[in-house]
Amino acid sequence: MTVIHINNRTKKLNRKFTSIRGSIFLLSIIAMQVAAEGNFPTRNQKLMANLKPHSSVTASKMEPVKNVRGGSSNEMNNGAKQYNQVGGSAIRNALFPIHGKEEVTKFLLIGSIKFFVILALTLTRDNKDTMVVTECGAEAIAFLKIYGVLPAATLFIALYSKMATLLEKKTLFYATCIPFFAFFFIFDAIIYPNRHSIQPSLATVHSMFRMQSDAKGASVIFAKLFANWTSALFYVVAEVYSSVSVGILFWQFANDVVSVQQAKRFYPLFAQMSGLAPILAGQYVVRYASQADNFEESLHRLTRMVTFAGVMICSFYKWANDFLERNNTVTREVQKKKKKAKMTMAESTRFLASSEYLRLIATLVLGYGLSINFTDIMWKSILKKKYPDPLDYQRFMGNFSSIVGLSTCIVIFFGVHAIRILGWRMGALATPAVMACLALPYFSSILMGVDQPKALHIAVALGTMQTLLSKTAKYALFDPTTQMAYIPLDDESKVKGKAAIEVLGSRIGKSGGSLIQQGLVMIFGDIISAAPALTVIYYCVLVWWAYSAHRLGILFSAKTDETKSHKR
Repeated sequence: MTVIHINNRTKKLNRKFTSIRGSIFLLSIIAMQVAAEGNFPTRNQKLMANLKPHSSVTASKMEPVKNVRGGSSNEMNNGAKQYNQVGGSAIRNALFPIHGKEEVTKFLLIGSIKFFVILALTLTRDNKDTMVVTECGAEAIAFLKIYGVLPAATLFIALYSKMATLLEKKTLFYATCIPFFAFFFIFDAIIYPNRHSIQPSLATVHSMFRMQSDAKGASVIFAKLFANWTSALFYVVAEVYSSVSVGILFWQFANDVVSVQQAKRFYPLFAQMSGLAPILAGQYVVRYASQADNFEESLHRLTRMVTFAGVMICSFYKWANDFLERNNTVTREVQKKKKKAKMTMAESTRFLASSEYLRLIATLVLGYGLSINFTDIMWKSILKKKYPDPLDYQRFMGNFSSIVGLSTCIVIFFGVHAIRILGWRMGALATPAVMACLALPYFSSILMGVDQPKALHIAVALGTMQTLLSKTAKYALFDPTTQMAYIPLDDESKVKGKAAIEVLGSRIGKSGGSLIQQGLVMIFGDIISAAPALTVIYYCVLVWWAYSAHRLGILFSAKTDETKSHKR
């Protein structure tokens, strides 16, 4: 009966995702049709005035220059001029505000790089979670982030900085991209098939460290990681790739070759493309990779797609550079961009201590980082109880990634109007409020126990909803309000404050959450047993976050009014 029930649920999910995929395909056809249309009779100046750039580059004057590759850069504004002159309906400009054959080609070439970057990122991210959670437990993630990912990321940044001084940009791109995909291929072809020969058994590790078979706590987690070090290694490399791929492989290239005028129209569509990739990746896992007879065969199928994505990233990068060289569309700005301030931890702390406004922004960033970390590991822990088999876990994560990708597309498209309607303060308070409301039934279901199948099913459903909607609220409300908070500040506070918050927010938010959960695991034995203490800490963080958002809203309004009065 259980098998029949699972099969019925799988069929229902397949029908839902078939419908979703069909809708996305239809929208793609419509977009291509409107992109292929000719000139339109009207000019929508109001829409043009409302468009906002999605990059941090400040608009500056452009002058034609001789490109180092040869040719003049006068042609770079052709697409922008067409966009202004051709005009078009509001729907046409809102859906696909890119005009002219050259501009469409440039957008598709660069956008395809991001699509395949996110495709590979989604596949490797879900696969690393599947291996570590099912083999070592979700609690191992907190330990890996501190003792594996953090040192590896620090080492990579040092190596990348050295390579950047020695290699030209094209070579640097390939030298950064190819090693990751070479590792994923080697892991699938050599390391994982021989894992039993190159890593010790759990019993051997227990005897080496003289551990009892019924031991609990951090020592058990370290023993499992040591006994499954190949999976732990894959997790660390995949985690570093997720940090590097979008920021370094894609955005660094895009910011070099996309002008400020084009960025206003290209960047929102890049975000839409990045939302479509998880949908495809998730359904590839659900419909093909997870249908294998065993996890090793599933890994082969995943690696084939990851390798294909890596080849396409390098190919589209080459084709994009060839196209830009042929059409001389690479430009430079007359006014040089300010270099992003880099601050040490001590400098960041001192600078934030001097401003209440910046401390409150940092609190918002910390609040989200800590709270999402608390619920994420707990959710993956109960997922393992429901789906102990790697293929079942993998199939669930594939469907979840597809839903996240679809919701991201919807949120990015419609979420831009939410803050305008709600106002900054309500927009900033909405994310902790949503997370608090969703976490209440989720934690309650865990506290009542997840030993019974029905109780476990309810806890997984509530945790999935909580995780999904928390991420959606982040994309729609948290990210925009946090970035808007910098607008009324002076230039020094914007540059140094943002750099300081990135250092403290990213490090303390991720590492701090992992350290707290490590301590709870050492005390209670596992993360589910620590649920009561974690619930108290979680809501304390949310209250702190909400108070800071309320206080920041008052200061934001005051600074905004002050800025307006100065302009008058």
